[in-house]
Amino acid sequence: MIRSIIRGYGAALPKRVMTNQDIEAIVETTDEWIVQRTGIKQRYIAGEGETTSSLGELAARAALENAGIQPDEIDLIIVATSTPDNTFPATAVNIQNRLGITSGFAFDVQAVCSGFVYAMATADLYIRGGMARRVLVIGAETFSRILDWTDRTTCVLFGDGAGAVVLEAGEGEGKTSDRGILTSNLRSDGSHKDKLYVDGGPSTTGTVGHLRMEGREVFKHAVGMITDVIEAAFEATGTTADDLDWLVPHQANRRIIDGSAKKLGIPNEKVVITVDQHGNTSAASIPLALAAAASDGRIKKGDLVMLEAMGGGFTWGAVLLRW
Repeated sequence: MIRSIIRGYGAALPKRVMTNQDIEAIVETTDEWIVQRTGIKQRYIAGEGETTSSLGELAARAALENAGIQPDEIDLIIVATSTPDNTFPATAVNIQNRLGITSGFAFDVQAVCSGFVYAMATADLYIRGGMARRVLVIGAETFSRILDWTDRTTCVLFGDGAGAVVLEAGEGEGKTSDRGILTSNLRSDGSHKDKLYVDGGPSTTGTVGHLRMEGREVFKHAVGMITDVIEAAFEATGTTADDLDWLVPHQANRRIIDGSAKKLGIPNEKVVITVDQHGNTSAASIPLALAAAASDGRIKKGDLVMLEAMGGGFTWGAVLLRW
């Protein structure tokens, strides 16, 4: 059978680092409060000339170089983002143009913080369906552009960045020992919209709007939803938490990550954490964490890796793959 195998990975971050001490000068908060409740120590903030597509391009080029392939060998580009350059065209098309690619096709996926998981699942279907052989999957965000910098409950949480992987069709035997994506599980429930959303849009206000969040409500649902899709992935593949080499979660909040891992019986040493350095970069957080753990040698060929995320909507999902 056809498997979607990760052939390369890459990451890109803005030049500017914003520490918790920097935020103390903007809103009434403290480094101690932020670290205690979120685990975040710093985040990267896009500056002039840095956009979702420019960061996405840099991450894509790094992934292509890591994979050892040329841009014109890519059949499809999927970009997961909630902060596109323009209402249209898709940021994926902008990145396609920046990479000098004039063939194939490109589109965006919008599932907020779950976007990269949704994009990976979508790319896997295109590969297994024979419509693409090599897919560039990118998570890229400039969330700093939709934050209310007077709202201390949200502006401390988010950052900007981009991560990317190259997926390539390979042969598998239909076993969990196969390299590549083994299963994907996606969920959504729009009844929770008002708990995490942006209060603007072309069809409603004609403005970009700002992010609004009921933090306690999000936290209340997060661990259960994340556990749901991870357990579904284990059931679909006949694997357990003991078989897992790495959990690469969406980097929203250290307490959510720790709570989910504990409930699933996954030890802390198997969990990749970058939230302290990047903050919540929405759809970019999982590929940024993947790139960090793969580049420093933690994630190795043959490792069983679980990706999971929950985002506004609510959306949530998990992808289980063998590196």
